[in-house]
Amino acid sequence: MHRIVSKKRAKAISVALFLIGLAILSLTQQPFWPGIMLVIGVPLALRQYLLGRPYDMWVSLFVFLGVYATVQFNISWEILLPVLFAIGGLYILFREFLESKEEPLEEEEEDLNHEIEEDQHK
Repeated sequence: MHRIVSKKRAKAISVALFLIGLAILSLTQQPFWPGIMLVIGVPLALRQYLLGRPYDMWVSLFVFLGVYATVQFNISWEILLPVLFAIGGLYILFREFLESKEEPLEEEEEDLNHEIEEDQHK
């Protein structure tokens, strides 16, 4: 899957969604914990999706929504939470060591080209 937007734009969108999530959490006066797991997890997953990393998105959603559901619905967490965190951590480690490494310069050039294309479509 290819990037939908540049890294800069994906970061801006995810930060905006994070701030909106904090505002909603504050306005609804929901408990900070576990609501913060949704406020962090959803923007992170959206950012990964926009950068063309669907597997990362699904793992993030699995971990953050799993923690939220565990706390919100009083599911026994003694085993489930460590499993969720271990799955997320192991996935990140394996992804970093197994995926092909792109040259940083090529990645920056691709971002610049993507931003130019986005500006041309405005």
